[in-house]
Amino acid sequence: MRHTEFWERMEQALGPAYHRSWASQFVMAELGERTAQEALDAGVPPKQVWAAVWRALELPARER
Repeated sequence: MRHTEFWERMEQALGPAYHRSWASQFVMAELGERTAQEALDAGVPPKQVWAAVWRALELPARER
């Protein structure tokens, strides 16, 4: 997964007005007590970050 696909999925899941804010504020233990944005900035692969986001938001399996 590329970063562009990650951000497209985030926007689809949370909406255009909220997805970037959520990604920079919501801390996930699964990502080492980091936000999605911090994890991406630290070099965590977008696919791994998306998996954590998917679980945190309890999204349907079709969005995995």
